[in-house]
Amino acid sequence: ANGIVNVSAKDLGTGNAQHITITSSSNMSKEDIEKAVKDAEQYAAEDAKIKEKVEIRNQADQMVYQAEKTLNEVGDKVPESEKEPIRAGVEKLKETLKGEDTDAIKAATEELTQLFYKMSEKLYQQQAPQGDPNMGGQQPGGDPNGGQQYYDADYKVVDDDDQNK
Repeated sequence: ANGIVNVSAKDLGTGNAQHITITSSSNMSKEDIEKAVKDAEQYAAEDAKIKEKVEIRNQADQMVYQAEKTLNEVGDKVPESEKEPIRAGVEKLKETLKGEDTDAIKAATEELTQLFYKMSEKLYQQQAPQGDPNMGGQQPGGDPNGGQQYYDADYKVVDDDDQNK
C-alpha cells in the first residue's frame, strides 16, 4: 500500500524495452494518514446508520415505482376494488417518504409489499387457467413415455454383403 506501480514492456521483435514507475503524489505525512484512518474508524458506525437509512428509502422508492407500474400495466385484468388498497398504500408510502422516520418508512414499505403481493398472486391465479394446457411438465397420472415402451437390448449389426458370401 505504498502507492507505487511499476510497469514495463518489451517489444520482442526489436528488443526495445520501456519502463515507467507511478508513485503516489500525496504529500500527507504519516501522522495525517493515521488521523484519517482513526476518523474513518470513529465514524464507521454513523456511516453504517446513514447507509441503512438510504437503503430503506431506496427500497421504498423502488416499491412505489413497481406498484405504480404494475397498476398501469394490469389495466382491466384486476378489478378497481383490488387496485384501490394498493393506490392507498402507494400514497401512504409517498407521504411517509417525505419525513425522516425510517421505521415508519420500513413499515409502510412492508405494508405496500404485502398488498402488492396479494394482488399479484390473484392476477397470476387468474392467468394460470388461461394458459396452454400442453405447456409445462408431465400431466398428473400421465405416462412420461406417451404410452410407448422402450427396451434396452444388445444387438449385432449384420451386413447384407457378409451374408451373401
